[in-house]
Amino acid sequence: MKVNRRNFFTTALAGGAAATLPFSSCQSGIREMTYAKLDEAMNRPVLKRNLFSEPVIIETLELLEYKENYLCRVRSIDGAEGFSFGNSQLSSLYPIFIKPLQPFFIGKDALNLEFLLEEAYVYQSNYKLQSVAFWVPLATIEFAILDMLGRILNTPMGQLIGEIYNHDIKLYQANSERGISAEETMGHLLKQLEVSKAEALKFKVGGRMSALEFPKGRSEKLIPLVHKTLGDQMVIFTDSNGSYDVDEAIRIGKIMQEYNFEFYEEPVPFDWYEETRQVADAQKVPIAGGEQEGSMDNFRWLLGNDAIHVLQADMFYFGGMIRSMKVARMAEVLGKVHTPHVSNIGYVYMLHFVSAIPNAGRYHEFKSPFDDDMSFECKTSSLLPEDGIVKVPTGPGIGIDFDPDFIEKHQIVKG
Repeated sequence: MKVNRRNFFTTALAGGAAATLPFSSCQSGIREMTYAKLDEAMNRPVLKRNLFSEPVIIETLELLEYKENYLCRVRSIDGAEGFSFGNSQLSSLYPIFIKPLQPFFIGKDALNLEFLLEEAYVYQSNYKLQSVAFWVPLATIEFAILDMLGRILNTPMGQLIGEIYNHDIKLYQANSERGISAEETMGHLLKQLEVSKAEALKFKVGGRMSALEFPKGRSEKLIPLVHKTLGDQMVIFTDSNGSYDVDEAIRIGKIMQEYNFEFYEEPVPFDWYEETRQVADAQKVPIAGGEQEGSMDNFRWLLGNDAIHVLQADMFYFGGMIRSMKVARMAEVLGKVHTPHVSNIGYVYMLHFVSAIPNAGRYHEFKSPFDDDMSFECKTSSLLPEDGIVKVPTGPGIGIDFDPDFIEKHQIVKG
């Protein structure tokens, strides 16, 4: 029997003083205690302001672009500097960086970053830009500020938001292909695994936010084929990207269940919260989710109602490392793990984030993150899997130094 909060309530009521209480009262009381735990974890400060002896006032904040690659550069009035990679979605979202966000941060104390993230959300009604449109530009700014603060202290950014628990991170090989046969996908997976040497992998099922899958029946073929080809020694995850309704998601989940898959990501559309819980209750493969989530309160509901078991806040899509740390802390108090979703260049920030949380999942996502046009040096890590493991950079800030000539090629993005 799957153990979850609802059948736990039933078992608890079978004996002791609780047996004299109405079921609904007991259930309500336990839910209130659960939310109290989540709120305490969520509201604890994240950024370690006490490490600094004086304010760090932001003088300039710029978005730079070269061949559709983006960098953010921040400077303090004392000459400290920080950089961040920008998500590729900035090609569409750069006006939000330039107009409502860039001027907001000028003249502010970077040590107030945790408060500034929330203030920026309501500044000039920015909350109307909820989700990726707002959080990607804001995360880009946060990463650059954390890089600057880490360089001031000569410490990696993970140390600014937590303790360092993980110096080496095991990766899972992610395959994002759809629209080809199960056999072709399997062949590509084997080639990818030859390079990464990962002990775990994730592949796509379903049609991506659509009931239509091509070739028809691909998922039903691919699920057993991967297990048959790689055996029990390989840890296997799947990602539906919200392809199914509840009944079909349960049917597909029960096929995975036969082969002991480790998690099942977004079985139904990401904002179907109650339906996600229904799938979680009806089959045994743990449900993963949160990639698209932009609301802290929605994560609170998903956790408080045991709708997902593996948290996947994407640091770009959710607005940065500080907000993501609050989600990880909420997951921790309920004994759940955080395995961040990675959107292209967000891989580098994932390494630092995972290094600083005690409840990290066993394996974390790897996709080729770097464009050939990028030019930088990381002295403390190759940033690439070696026998399925990557070392977390230990240099200051992000731990990466950009080639000055590469930076010079960029143009400042203006409104």
